[in-house]
Amino acid sequence: MPANYDAMVREQIQSRGITNARVLAAMTKVPRHEFVPGHLADKAYEDHPLSIGCDQTISQPYIVALMTELLQLEPGAKVLEVGTGSGYQAAILAEVGAEVYSIEILEPLAKTSVELLRRLGYSNIHVKLGDGYLGWPEYAPYDGIVVTAAADRRVPPPLVAQLRAGGRLVIPVSDGQPHQSLLLVEKDAAGSVTTHHVAPVMFVPLTRETRK
Repeated sequence: MPANYDAMVREQIQSRGITNARVLAAMTKVPRHEFVPGHLADKAYEDHPLSIGCDQTISQPYIVALMTELLQLEPGAKVLEVGTGSGYQAAILAEVGAEVYSIEILEPLAKTSVELLRRLGYSNIHVKLGDGYLGWPEYAPYDGIVVTAAADRRVPPPLVAQLRAGGRLVIPVSDGQPHQSLLLVEKDAAGSVTTHHVAPVMFVPLTRETRK
């Protein structure tokens, strides 16, 4: 195992308070360098996002770990991911034991992530080309939902509707200015929703399909 796995987890993730053992194990196991362009592979374990093409990025390792830990997933949980990107967050979710349903709106990224995840042996990740704002209702409700791009001003109502009672949704939301907040949305047994601010963040905007 390359030493940079251990250094990444110890210095960037554990040192900032991530304690979930399955999350830490997943961050150590998934080969992050496989999920970035070849010319950036030597930077894959550094503490910042990286370009993956199509004006999209792979989030910094700490943010991936934080968002995963916030979901508080049990093995066998069903998770919706909005924004497959290169497939890294989906792979982390799969390694913590989730069945992952991931939506990507950009066809080149959807295609390459499917090929990569298949090559790496992930049979518990399902990727769909489409508008993630609308979720993936065929497999709802979800135990957890994670969104890897910033929604504009509010949490998409279709995603809240597809979250099961007792589930958690983690999403960055823009205030219409340069500022974004990472939000944790919890739905209780009665269907009531509570939203908590977790941290300031900076994500690419959530892309929507163009309506004609």
